[in-house]
Amino acid sequence: MQADYVIVGAGSAGCAIAYRLAEAGKQVLIIEFGGSDAGPFIQMPAALSYPMNMSRYDWGLKSEPEPHLGGRQLVTPRGKVVGGSSSINGMIYVRGHACDYDHWAASGAHGWSYADVLPYFKRMENWHDSGHGGDPAWRGNDGPLHITRGPRKNPLTRAFVAAGRQAGYPVTDDYNGEQQEGFGPFDATIYKGKRWSAATAFLRPALKRPNCNITRALARRIVIEDGRAVGVEVSRGNKIEVIKANKEVIIAASSLNSPKLLMLSGIGPAAHLQEHGIDVIADRPGVGQNLQDHLELYIQQAATKPVSLFAHWNLRGKAKIGLEWLLWKTGLGGSNQFESAGFIRSKAGVKYPDIQYHFLPIAVSYDGKIVPEGHGFQAHVGPMRSQSRGQVTLRSADPNDHPKIEFNYMSHPQDWEDFRTCIRLTREIFAQPAFDEFRGHEIQPGDAAQSDAELDAVIREHAESAYHPCGTCKMGDASDPMAVVDPETRVIGVEGLRVADSSIFPRVTNGNTNGPSIMVGEKAADHILQRQPLAPSNDRPWIHPDWETQQR
Repeated sequence: MQADYVIVGAGSAGCAIAYRLAEAGKQVLIIEFGGSDAGPFIQMPAALSYPMNMSRYDWGLKSEPEPHLGGRQLVTPRGKVVGGSSSINGMIYVRGHACDYDHWAASGAHGWSYADVLPYFKRMENWHDSGHGGDPAWRGNDGPLHITRGPRKNPLTRAFVAAGRQAGYPVTDDYNGEQQEGFGPFDATIYKGKRWSAATAFLRPALKRPNCNITRALARRIVIEDGRAVGVEVSRGNKIEVIKANKEVIIAASSLNSPKLLMLSGIGPAAHLQEHGIDVIADRPGVGQNLQDHLELYIQQAATKPVSLFAHWNLRGKAKIGLEWLLWKTGLGGSNQFESAGFIRSKAGVKYPDIQYHFLPIAVSYDGKIVPEGHGFQAHVGPMRSQSRGQVTLRSADPNDHPKIEFNYMSHPQDWEDFRTCIRLTREIFAQPAFDEFRGHEIQPGDAAQSDAELDAVIREHAESAYHPCGTCKMGDASDPMAVVDPETRVIGVEGLRVADSSIFPRVTNGNTNGPSIMVGEKAADHILQRQPLAPSNDRPWIHPDWETQQR
C-alpha cells in the first residue's frame, strides 16, 4: 500500500487536508484506527453525551491524578471514529478571538495572524444565519462545513442573553464575526438536524474521488530513512506492515496521540526516548510539552417554573424526541441545546475576553447524569487563558499503550483567582431581573460557598475539562528549541513529515477548539500543495474601546 501523501488520523484537521489534497488531484491515503460514524448516537445532536462515553467511539484516555485537583483523574475524550473528535464533541463552533492568532504570529508562528487565518475560516465555512442576525460579510458561505444556529425557543436561553445585557455587558449578533465580546447566539456544526462532522463535510466528498482512500489500522511509528519520512508502520489485527509515502507523511492524530507517535518514531526529548529504548532521530525537547486545556465549572441553578428540558428527561420524553428526529430530523433532537453564548473580560486591563459561557437550559453533567433537583439551568464557565502547562509523555515503547497525560491543571496561582472571578461574575448574571421569574436556589456551588477558600474547595472537587487539549507539538520559529513544527507545519529536523492538528497551537484559542483545528488542516493543505497562501484580510475586529479602564 502506498500513496503520495499518507495522513495519520481522519479527525478534524486530517479530513480537511484529505479533502483539499484530493481536490488538487493528489494521491491520498488516510490511516484511521476508529470505525464508522453511522448510527443515531453520533448523528443526532441532542444525543451528544452518549458517543463521548462509548468505548466504540472514544479512545478512553484519562489524565494522571491531578495534584491540584485533589488527585482526581479527569477523562479526556478523543474521537476514535472517522471525523475524530468532531464526531463526538458538543458541535459548538468558535473561531477563537482575533488576538489569539496575532499572539500565535508574535510568538513565532509567522503567517498565522488573524489577517492570515480569517480567509481560511471563510473558505471552509458554509454559514447559515437562520434569521438570527449575524455578520455575513465576516463569514464564508460556500465551504464544505455547514454552520447553523439553534431555534432558541426556550425562555431560559433568551433570559441568559437578557441577563448579560442587564449586567452591563454588550450583546453581539455574531461572536465569530467582527465582535466576539458579549452575549448572543451560539453557532454549531449542525445541518438539517444532523451533526455536520469533519467526516461528513470533508472526508466523504474526498473519498468519492478515485485518488483518495482510507484504511483501518493503528499507526505504530513513522518510518524514517536518512532523515526523511518514507512511510508509516501500522498494525492490522496481528499483522505489522508499512504503508509507503512517496512525498510526505502528515500526522493529524490529536494533541494527545500526535506527540506519542512522534516520540515512538524517535522524535522528541532525547533523554525521555532513551529511557524507553527508542533511537533518537531528532532531539526535539518540545514534543509533548506545552499541553494546555480549558477547565470549567457548571454553575447550576434550580428553576421555579417547569421551563427547562427536564420535562423531557425520562424514557417517554426521550423516546418521543428520538422518534421525531429519526422521522423528520426536527424537534429537540436536532439541537445540541447549547444555544446561547457569552464571552466577557474578567477585569479592566484585559484586552479581549478571557471567560467563556456555555448556557444550557437544564441542570445536567456531560456524562448525561441529571441533577436530582428537577428543573434547572446552568452555565459552564472557566478561564480561557490559563498559564498552567502540562505534558504528554510515553508510558512505554509499546504503541498499544495510551500516552501518559499530565495536564497540571490549576498549577498557576493566577488560575485560582481567575476561576473565583468566573463564579462570582456568573452569580451576578444569574441574579439579574431577566431570571427573576425562573430563579430558585443555587445548586452548585451552593449558597454556602462564598469565601475564597470555600470556592477553591468547590473548584478542586468539581472542575471538569472542557475537552480542548492542544499545544503539544508547538508551531514556531525553526530557531525556537521548544518548537516542533515550523510555520508551514513541517517537523523541524525531519524531511517529508508534518504535523497539522490542535497539537501545533502555540496557545489555546479563546473558545472551543474544533473550528481552529479544521482551519489548521485547511491552511496546512495549502502549504503541502506549495500554494501561495490566501491573501490576508484587512478586516479589523472590535476591541472594547475602554478595555484598559473598564471590565464591561
